[in-house]
Amino acid sequence: MKAICNNQIIAESNETIFIEGNHYFPIASVNQEYFLDSNTHTACPWKGTASYYHIDVDGMNNTDAAWYYPAPSDAAASIKGHIAFWKGVKVES
Repeated sequence: MKAICNNQIIAESNETIFIEGNHYFPIASVNQEYFLDSNTHTACPWKGTASYYHIDVDGMNNTDAAWYYPAPSDAAASIKGHIAFWKGVKVES
């Protein structure tokens, strides 16, 4: 799977975890140069509290376009250390 933003591959892995329509990429497969910390957090009733990243690719800033669970619930433990995308990030095989 590849995550693409502004025509750049920002993550690529053959070992994503697919949950609720989203591919979660291992952190090691993500090109960190495009990611900026965000102060945004949201709560999922079964996964826990999500944290976000802004994605900046060649001057195009995509606010809160990636999320992850730093301390997921036991039910979602498999996505610890993984990142998912939305808001204009194309995920394809």
